Amino acid sequence: MGAGLDGDAREIARRHVVVNLHRLPTGALAPRLPDRENIPPAVGLLVLDGLIARDLHLAKRSTTELLGQGDIIRPWDDDATRGSGTTRASWTVLQPASAVVLDRRFAAIAGRWPSILDVLVQRMVRRSRQVSMQCTIAQVPRIDARVLTLMWMLADRWGRVTPHGVHVPLELTHETIAKLVAAQRPSVTTAIGTLTKHGDLQRHDHGWLLHGDPHTTLPELL
Repeated sequence: MGAGLDGDAREIARRHVVVNLHRLPTGALAPRLPDRENIPPAVGLLVLDGLIARDLHLAKRSTTELLGQGDIIRPWDDDATRGSGTTRASWTVLQPASAVVLDRRFAAIAGRWPSILDVLVQRMVRRSRQVSMQCTIAQVPRIDARVLTLMWMLADRWGRVTPHGVHVPLELTHETIAKLVAAQRPSVTTAIGTLTKHGDLQRHDHGWLLHGDPHTTLPELL
């Protein structure tokens, strides 16, 4: 967050912009959150690492949003009694994570350096754009095209180039992928089988491995 600060300002900010760190083991997020009453409304929680899923449930349907390093979340704002009361949100830590509390004290001190707030806003905008991209992917007729487009989207953020392809170190089940692309799990399983057969996608080292050039493969599927 100090990328826009010069040497002296960076050192001053490092000494004064102090936050509380919370370790988040896998499982439901709610029991592991700091006491809501002790978190004065401010920015939220900044995720430092790991993987967190936010599921939004409506009747018997649900969608998933993946959150990780750099994302800002406010789980305590997901109150089912608001609005129509027809939706319910749940949060799950999929891979051990850590987050820091950006409270009122943080906001008051960090406000001295606009570039810090600029970085935070950029991360909030990035999250909204990722959700918009997921909504667009869900409109694609072919399930295999949805899955592969999603995987390349995740690779843009989490992927690492290796001699064997682009490794996406996210341990996503077929059910989770189905929620991400707004499809049924059996259809996603079939689609993954097809993509694996064609050499586009495969399971690999606690994640997934992507092959080929998305600029060539995706237009053909889409």
